Amino acid sequence: MRGGLEPSEYKHVALGLIFLKYISEAFQAKHEELSQDDLADPEDPEEYLAENVFWVLETARWSFVHLMAQPEQ
Repeated sequence: MRGGLEPSEYKHVALGLIFLKYISEAFQAKHEELSQDDLADPEDPEEYLAENVFWVLETARWSFVHLMAQPEQ
């Protein structure tokens, strides 16, 4: 996993992943809530902005298979 990173550089990778995991979980919770509401569109970024939740692109969501298949990037 480390590749050519120095131990002191791990923080940049780790903190980025922790932040992505945090916003993905908040997004997913709001997405499920909006999916149950007939009048709301769960794919509308404005719905999330109104609740101060980050909009996460489909290819950047934690549960997206593409993200997990690209560990070297």
